[in-house]
Amino acid sequence: MDAPVRLLIHGASGRMGQALLRLCAEAPDRFEVVGAVSRKPQQRVVDGVPHFAAAELHGVPRFDVAVDFSLPDAFDAVLSTCVARKAGFVSGTTGLYEAQRIALDEAARVVPVLWASNFSLGVAVLADAVARAAGVLAGWDCDIVEAHHAGKRDAPSGTALSLGDAAASGGATPRYASLRAGDIVGEHAVQFTGIGERLEFVHRATSRDVFARGALHAAAWLAGRAPGRYRMADLL
Repeated sequence: MDAPVRLLIHGASGRMGQALLRLCAEAPDRFEVVGAVSRKPQQRVVDGVPHFAAAELHGVPRFDVAVDFSLPDAFDAVLSTCVARKAGFVSGTTGLYEAQRIALDEAARVVPVLWASNFSLGVAVLADAVARAAGVLAGWDCDIVEAHHAGKRDAPSGTALSLGDAAASGGATPRYASLRAGDIVGEHAVQFTGIGERLEFVHRATSRDVFARGALHAAAWLAGRAPGRYRMADLL
């Protein structure tokens, strides 16, 4: 049997980080978390996993892939660490600046990189459907409505923007609307409206485990691959 993939969880104190740690603990034959990084860890070791402050990235143990769900201001350091360690990089951090998107391309010359605004299989299929619909519904209005929990900072969401890119690839010009309320995990609706008819595509996530499982699947798939820029569609 293959050895477990050694993971560094970056953004461990967040909702996604906590889900990743829990799911890894449930699959010790597949994943070994060698370190969990957060801005200010409350404990040094939790359930056998060493925790590090963001300023201590240089001291984390050897890892195969870093899984990053953090904030743009913490993104550069973990990406640089992966390049220096020649380790894979999986990230779902949204709200990135243009310079950070360029840095992803540069890192992909050295290590395997997979950034996605959403790690669910359903959203990957949705993006493909949206691109196809936009390609045959010339002249129709295209609107993307997304809803997330009240604590989400960026709007529109990264997933909404990715769906907008899919629509634009088919020739549509997307418009966006965002809702931040309660504990909504994530909902996205793409609507094409013509004269006398309307077509809607909707994806609703009811658990963050959907995204965490997708990110772990991506990490296992990415481990040991050649440098390059990969997409969730490549996993399909």
